[in-house]
Amino acid sequence: MILIKPLSVNEAFRGRKFKTPKYHSFQKKMKELLPDLDIPEPPFILKIQFGFSSKGSDLDNVLKQTIDCLSKKYGFNDNQIYRIEADKTIVKKGNEFINFKIEKLCQKD
Repeated sequence: MILIKPLSVNEAFRGRKFKTPKYHSFQKKMKELLPDLDIPEPPFILKIQFGFSSKGSDLDNVLKQTIDCLSKKYGFNDNQIYRIEADKTIVKKGNEFINFKIEKLCQKD
């Protein structure tokens, strides 16, 4: 265990971050593609798999944008995600994907 307060993205960088046109396009496309789902009561566990066509793609670099899209579509605050299980799969170019499941996290008392 390392006794240090985790650093947020907001604390790590100066200045304002602006969403790129590519980000807006991604959000719009995700909104169109995401199915209607019944989301359980929080807290959540997010199980997510990304299909990349490049072995050099970083798994952590795609999480924030994807989680933002999921929370916007399904109407929850992403701070209600208490656990993330993320996997990276290599696929042929043109076969990239995102597969996910949002489940209720059963916490032990």
